[in-house]
Amino acid sequence: MREQMKRGALVGVLILGALVMIFPFLWTLSTSVSPGAGLDATPKLIPDEPSFSAYQTLFEDLPFARIIANSLGLALATAILQIVTSALAAYAFSRLPFRGRGIVFALYLATMMIPIQVLIVPLFVQMRDLGLVDTYLGVLLPGVASAFGVFLLRQAMNAVPRELDEAATLDGAGHFRIFGTIVLPLVGPSIATLAVFAFMNSWNSFLWPLIILRSAEQQTLPLALAGLQGQYTTQWDVMMAGSVVSILPMLAIYLFAQRYVIQGVSSSGIK
Repeated sequence: MREQMKRGALVGVLILGALVMIFPFLWTLSTSVSPGAGLDATPKLIPDEPSFSAYQTLFEDLPFARIIANSLGLALATAILQIVTSALAAYAFSRLPFRGRGIVFALYLATMMIPIQVLIVPLFVQMRDLGLVDTYLGVLLPGVASAFGVFLLRQAMNAVPRELDEAATLDGAGHFRIFGTIVLPLVGPSIATLAVFAFMNSWNSFLWPLIILRSAEQQTLPLALAGLQGQYTTQWDVMMAGSVVSILPMLAIYLFAQRYVIQGVSSSGIK
């Protein structure tokens, strides 16, 4: 009886926590379909006269389809490039013995401790000297490599038995064949995890695109959402409609890849 009460209390706490976490999204969704809604009134989860006019305004007054395509293209390119660079580097750190490997890996991981704000000025100077200001490539280049991605995939590759490499070597396979046909398929969940994290980081990135991009037609979704907030007045229903549009792709991707994310994190030894 006592165990059932404890379990019931735990379930109740989890449900309460879930409601607290999901309330902001529900309120955002409700505000987006409430014409003329503001932040000076008590939030209503069920609007009196729901309307999708805010979404219509969003796509009519702004090139929102182009903005979404900008963010989507950059996020997909970032995810793909991070998977390629992180997988190759992780294989080298996991499978190729060379002098100073541990020191190089430790120094590479130490770059995760450097905040992006410290690197903004030198990165901007580099992009300016390369003529990449106000270009998609200028936004993309700083995110091509990921220390976290290398760490994640290296941990996963370390869990792959070395006996498989030795057997493949006896059959005449080289490193590229072992990498492509043996190691990569076995660390698929970790690759999916990295893809989700890389996509999310690029999709939600605000500071670097704000600094490097100049043209309105090249702006990304976070920049467009920030531009919806006026100095004196703000159409909160339109702004919340843009927030809902920005949330839905990430929610769909995470729900689709949730199982792989859990497997990837658990198999990589990240607690």
